[in-house]
Amino acid sequence: MNKFFRKLHLYLYLTTVFLFFLLSYPLLYIVAKKPKKNYAKIAAIRKWISLPPLFIMGFRVKVTYEATIDWSQNYIICPNHSSILDVSILDKVCKQASSFMGKDSLLKNPVTRTFFKTIDIPVNRSSRVSAYKAYKKAEELLQEHRSLVIFPEGRIDEEFPPVLHPFKKGAFRLAKENNTLILPIVIHNAWELLWDDGLAYGSKPGTIHVTVLRPISPHRADKEEEEDLEKLVYNRMKYSWENHNKS
Repeated sequence: MNKFFRKLHLYLYLTTVFLFFLLSYPLLYIVAKKPKKNYAKIAAIRKWISLPPLFIMGFRVKVTYEATIDWSQNYIICPNHSSILDVSILDKVCKQASSFMGKDSLLKNPVTRTFFKTIDIPVNRSSRVSAYKAYKKAEELLQEHRSLVIFPEGRIDEEFPPVLHPFKKGAFRLAKENNTLILPIVIHNAWELLWDDGLAYGSKPGTIHVTVLRPISPHRADKEEEEDLEKLVYNRMKYSWENHNKS
């Protein structure tokens, strides 16, 4: 698929997402006025916006499970991050309403703004105040038995092809302090179909392979063991990533 058609495919995908957003906006506007009461409805609207465009534009998601997942349990969901498709992929994989933690610039995006003003958590990682507020909001959601998606790499890196970068510590500290299971998810090849925001290489249809690893229980202990938890999750995800993406 040459660059022209990949760019065309990208713009058609983004247009389709925006059209589904426009169709859903009247209902979203109403339920967003009471986000706590309508948490599940807001999350369901996000799925309705994100999933049909995947199907329409030829993206397929094939999921492999390392173990049976109890979706009645809440988790800190830790996926790798290489594509704007990742949120939609997680909406497909996760069989429960969840909140996302993401960069505060998403408050400026017309499609994501309402979600980050209600059920999701915006954060400016360069601001200690913003990071603290995001952490407290995350704790509040976990205490309400909500699941929380945190991309532990912190961002999509500029390196291409992507690698699994070192993790930030916040997700693992949250897991330990709130005794919440970590659910590692490896999105293997979304970057091949649409890397980052797609502006560099466009996009193309295809099958995205995802592995949901076995949930990992946090161990309440000291800082050294907290770092061991981070390394354990990283090593398991890296093994799965490299095993799938090996040349």
